[in-house]
Amino acid sequence: MRYIVFLVLFFGTSQAMAAFNIKQVAQGIYVHQGLIELPDVHNHDAIANIGFIVGEKCIAVVDSGGSPAQGEQLKAAIKKISSVPICYVINTHVHPDHIFGNSAFKNIKHIKYIGHKKLARAMAERGAFYIARSEEQVAIKLTADDIVAPTISVKNTLQLDLGGRILQLTAHPTAHTDNDLTVLDQKTNTIWLSDLLFIGHLPVLDGSLKGWLKEMDKLEKRQFDVVIPGHGPIVRDWPESMQAEKHYLQYLQKVIRYKIKQGIYLEDVMQTVDYPAKDQWQLFSDFHKKNLSSAYAELEWED
Repeated sequence: MRYIVFLVLFFGTSQAMAAFNIKQVAQGIYVHQGLIELPDVHNHDAIANIGFIVGEKCIAVVDSGGSPAQGEQLKAAIKKISSVPICYVINTHVHPDHIFGNSAFKNIKHIKYIGHKKLARAMAERGAFYIARSEEQVAIKLTADDIVAPTISVKNTLQLDLGGRILQLTAHPTAHTDNDLTVLDQKTNTIWLSDLLFIGHLPVLDGSLKGWLKEMDKLEKRQFDVVIPGHGPIVRDWPESMQAEKHYLQYLQKVIRYKIKQGIYLEDVMQTVDYPAKDQWQLFSDFHKKNLSSAYAELEWED
């Protein structure tokens, strides 16, 4: 696969110029791999895998990045590669590193924004918090205009014809979040799983542990040639590449259920539950306790 590197202006940041790397991971599918880091004033929330899919008549962006500046970088990269018009911006879920580049595409005539049926609500509920967080955590000042909600909502599935290329969009039940959307390119059998799959980066639970495991069970039974995670490198050994994430989530479920049955409170769980294979995960210490808390809150009320 070839690499294309663009040096484009990183608007509104302390850096004058920044490298924006794009890799073609399958025919007509391009990905910028985000950094496996916490968002901060140096990376400006450019931590998610984002990119685009080129058809004969249309281009679909899949996640736009963590800031309007990154969205501009992505748009500039697209123009360097193809003269085909951008028709769609698809958001895979609500997290800020995936949506705040949306406003960079607002000036494109007839652009359509697509997301899960619950995405607009999630954006409305979290928007003010995400805007405040961006200024405090990553030194980017945003406004309500940077929260660009979907104009097309996916209730179950939706097909997009890009011209010689059909994309199958699927709205999933609550898993990583309650608004997860995946994109399957039928032409190359490439699936954009986004944050339903983490590679290297510890999975982050913001939805339902049980729901996430159920979705993984369904996806594990399918065959894909190329899989694009939300964080970490692209993989081609599905379903083997999902096993580390699955084992971690299964471990959380098993251990926390046992602790709850034993009458052990969350505070003790947070202090005592580790993970034997934690060294395989980056950012483990940053997210593991959050995952314990989220999982405990869900499993505590099981029948």
